[in-house]
Amino acid sequence: MTSTTLNHRTEGPGSAAPLLLGPSLGTSLALWDQVAPELSLTHRVIRWDLPGHGGSPASLIGAGATVGDLARLVLGLADSLGVDRFAYAGVSLGGAVGLHLAAHHPERVSSLAVLCSSAHFNGASAWRERAELVRREGLSGLAESADARWFTPGFSVPRLVRDHREADPEGYAACCDALAAFDLRAELPSIAAPTLLVAGREDPATPPAHLREIADAVPGAALVEIPGASHLAVAERPGAVLTALRNHFDGGAKRGMEVRREVLGDAHVDRAQARQTPFTARFQDFISRYAWGEIWTDTTLSRRERSMVTLTALVAHGHYEELAMHVRAARRNGLTPDEIGAVLLQTAVYCGVPAANSAFATAQRVLAEEDGQGG
Repeated sequence: MTSTTLNHRTEGPGSAAPLLLGPSLGTSLALWDQVAPELSLTHRVIRWDLPGHGGSPASLIGAGATVGDLARLVLGLADSLGVDRFAYAGVSLGGAVGLHLAAHHPERVSSLAVLCSSAHFNGASAWRERAELVRREGLSGLAESADARWFTPGFSVPRLVRDHREADPEGYAACCDALAAFDLRAELPSIAAPTLLVAGREDPATPPAHLREIADAVPGAALVEIPGASHLAVAERPGAVLTALRNHFDGGAKRGMEVRREVLGDAHVDRAQARQTPFTARFQDFISRYAWGEIWTDTTLSRRERSMVTLTALVAHGHYEELAMHVRAARRNGLTPDEIGAVLLQTAVYCGVPAANSAFATAQRVLAEEDGQGG
């Protein structure tokens, strides 16, 4: 029996906020291989294949298909997975699907990123000619020029070129029909979802001007240009694309930095940020997103309780430099010196007297400093 649902892959925690990732014409969900695993740390990532591409049957659409038809398939996939509202990112044709969803189904799209795409694809004639060519001759010849159309000179992703060559000609041609008919320029001002546009600075297919046109029309939209990237920037410059998408989608990182400052103080966080290097940048981002953006923002425990747990864990592992920092944090979270002392006395029983002895010495020094500063 022929499937009626787009082929897809789901990654990340089932309880996390859903994020759908749409592909470009001629590629499969493998387009996102270098980005999706990282995004799945904080999202329920759902990648999907276009009809006739990857594992999606070509029969899902036919000649004369529209981007609206593809959008309905994406909504059907979301419904089948129990996903009502989702963030969305898409490349090229996948980005056009995202624009259509945000304009016509605003209640479903919480946030939108459109990569190397356009609100129109330079008219219908070239796409109709390509559809006719593919229906007549197949995809092997067109796949030979994929690298030149997708990447800067000398760069290639063989897996994606292979997916292009192996796509179903009818499915590919129907997607060309959709691109030929697509023009959403008049509807861009109606898009209310927070929107990010990502352009490959060396993209000849959808140059930065196309993304700038969208950014100028969608209220509050932001535009990021990726240097050294052509049409498939997500495969050619995955690190830069990942940073842009995280900054757009991951509200936890922003909230995490706020909580980190509230608990540890601006002076400490400013010093940590000043010491950040390209080598440590991902670790600092991890701390803000995970430790502070997910754990410390969980309201199951109060900040006072989290401080007591943290003090105990640091004593148990002998992390006395970190302990000093978290004694200050505990005071900021409302613990009195007597309560801190009671926590450390508890550690003497369960973590050992020598560990508690060192902990008391560290805490006494920090509390004396705080007292001397009028804390």
